[in-house]
Amino acid sequence: MTLIVRTEERGVATLTLDSPANRNALSARLVAQVRDALADCAGDDTVRAVLLTHTGSTFCAGADLQAPPDPAAFVALMRQIVALPKPVVARVTGHVRAGGLGLLAACDIAVAGEGASFALTESRLGLAPAVISLTLLPRVDRAAANRYYLTGERFDAAEAARISLVTEAAENVDQALAPVLDGLRRASPQGLAASKELVTATVLRGFDQYAEDLVVRSAALFASDEAKEGMTAFLERRDPAWVR
Repeated sequence: MTLIVRTEERGVATLTLDSPANRNALSARLVAQVRDALADCAGDDTVRAVLLTHTGSTFCAGADLQAPPDPAAFVALMRQIVALPKPVVARVTGHVRAGGLGLLAACDIAVAGEGASFALTESRLGLAPAVISLTLLPRVDRAAANRYYLTGERFDAAEAARISLVTEAAENVDQALAPVLDGLRRASPQGLAASKELVTATVLRGFDQYAEDLVVRSAALFASDEAKEGMTAFLERRDPAWVR
């Protein structure tokens, strides 16, 4: 089953997350297909940049709780985006939750529309934004991370731009993206790769230093009794036992 649709226009390869049945949640299959598509783009000399977008009203709902990816596989996907020698631009017109924010933060540039909303819901499930911290914490304002990591509150595109989760909040996403994509098309492949390497170097060092520990921590949290209760309550659409 194909969950990723690839199209190409003037050197920009668009990868569309197309798994409406689970709101583009991060299943093992989706993660694998995105990785394969990115590898194809990396090896395609006609591709200057990658645009990551989505069908439906949700960019990514976070981990698929019924068929989650191995945490190490998702870490590998985020690292692949950061290390890709071609810019990856996110086009977001819908909701982004939990692990989806890690995917978004791995992108070099992100533009979000008025209909977008964001939330780090892990703490409400007995989990934590563990592996996605590898891309989120280097990008997001520290005070905002403190708040949204802990409370799980939902926030809009304007707030996402204020805290640097996204590059820009726009009324018309495609209009805002036009000069960005034009700029990427005008840049040389070597210039893009070398410039991206400069701005991603510290993020990649974070992966090398912390990824293994965070994968272990994430797996332990998912296996815990509290997380089992949190995920069961979520699927049953009820409050978990600890809510007061």
